[in-house]
Amino acid sequence: MSELGFQSTLKLSYEAALEKVTDALKTEGFGVLTSIDVKETMKKKLDVDFRKYAILGVCNPPLAHRALTARPEVGLLLPCNVIVYEQGNETVVNIIDPLSMTDLIHDPALEAVADEARKRLARVSAALQA
Repeated sequence: MSELGFQSTLKLSYEAALEKVTDALKTEGFGVLTSIDVKETMKKKLDVDFRKYAILGVCNPPLAHRALTARPEVGLLLPCNVIVYEQGNETVVNIIDPLSMTDLIHDPALEAVADEARKRLARVSAALQA
């Protein structure tokens, strides 16, 4: 667990880790809505070399629907972010803890959704470490 979420260090290549993360997310009902290739973006926009690094915007549609129905402005906090990046011969995966965002909006309906999302994402993190 990191300050903002769940952290795993995998002894896998970056590409294999991305695939494993995506599969584990699918198992818990999350799909990848967006994928930002930070390495490519840094090269294109700044002409600098950067490590392999992806920011995945993931969503569980039933949970997102519940949250947006309760408070439409919660869309500012969606989707949940997952980062995957190379670190030496390993790949690091960080998954946001949705409860870390409930400090911004205090609403029992949202806290219940965030708690469910947290449980699912914790299982994703556990599956990565297995």
